[in-house]
Amino acid sequence: MKPDQKGILRIVHATFNSLRGFRLGWQSEAAVRQDIALCIVLAAVALLVPVSTVEKILMFGSLLLLLIVEFLNTSVEAAIDRIGPERHELSGKAKDTASTAVFFALANIALTYGLILWQFL
Repeated sequence: MKPDQKGILRIVHATFNSLRGFRLGWQSEAAVRQDIALCIVLAAVALLVPVSTVEKILMFGSLLLLLIVEFLNTSVEAAIDRIGPERHELSGKAKDTASTAVFFALANIALTYGLILWQFL
């Protein structure tokens, strides 16, 4: 994107960059594909269960948070891999802490869905 692009043209280019990032994440990372599959299944659950609008927002929000964190994790891994293949303590720290963020996003889904769906047990 050119630095002088403004307004709608900048938004259009940013959208295409985002779609390319989505495609690259889908193609290169099994974890991205697995998380998207999980989100599709759980989005269907959120649509089908008779819960309040606020509860549906919380359910969908937890899924979106997972995808956000997973794509950030993927970008951290790509950046670290770009630096070099050798093992380094700081590279491991960056990858492990990004992975921990994904773990907490998954825990957030489990907690959100668990607390909301508990009423149907």
